[in-house]
Amino acid sequence: MRLGRRLGIDAGTVRVGLAISDPHGILASPLSNLKRLADDQQTAEALASIVSEYELLEIYVGLPLSLRATNTASTMDAVNLAKAIEQKLSVPVRLIDERMTSVSANAILKNAGRGNKQARKVVDQVAATLILEQALNIEKTGVLPGIPLTDFEKD
Repeated sequence: MRLGRRLGIDAGTVRVGLAISDPHGILASPLSNLKRLADDQQTAEALASIVSEYELLEIYVGLPLSLRATNTASTMDAVNLAKAIEQKLSVPVRLIDERMTSVSANAILKNAGRGNKQARKVVDQVAATLILEQALNIEKTGVLPGIPLTDFEKD
């Protein structure tokens, strides 16, 4: 396992959920929510101020594919935000298939006794944590998780 913190991102249209790993890549924890701003560059700048204290090895952005693994409007929205983040932070960004993370995050919060109103405030962070956990689990097998933006652009 490579040393360094990783950032997980759930790119919603209203909020961007953030999760951070420990430096050893063992534990993923919710970090915060970020309000999605008017354009991706502004959102990337706001993100940069939140994570400026962390030296990041890699960033994982959830890639919302359809259940049939095809691209959707949300897919391109996440890819465009990922591009802006990689450009602003100069940290490699990889895309992680996030099908069902929001559903799983809502189920986790419901099982924890959080009502819908309470859950709305943290569901994006929990989804980002699930994205990051998935990436960390893949990396533990010796495989680099997700796909780099450059590979996605070739499709």
